[in-house]
Amino acid sequence: MTTYYYIAASQRFLLEEEPFAEVLEERYRQYQSQEKEPDFWLIKQPAFLEAPELADVKAKCPQPSAAVVSTDKTFVTWLKLRLEYVAKGEFEAPSDTIPDPLASLETAS
Repeated sequence: MTTYYYIAASQRFLLEEEPFAEVLEERYRQYQSQEKEPDFWLIKQPAFLEAPELADVKAKCPQPSAAVVSTDKTFVTWLKLRLEYVAKGEFEAPSDTIPDPLASLETAS
């Protein structure tokens, strides 16, 4: 199993109220310049929040939610410090309750 770290908040907060796209684009460019594969993902309506062990986080997170998931703990800690009003945590996957750490409940339109 792999440990995944995340920040979660409302989609409105992450995608509209904060200049968050710029942060992710900057990080992506940094990875490209270092020839490093991205280890972070933006997920709308993250399925991992449906896991029973994360019920408290989901209850506190305004819906519809969004999350940034990464295997880089330092990056997620930096995001939490930068964004402040987000939930931060970690989980192990794949597991019985989180078979796909990057799955989304959002339907394609």
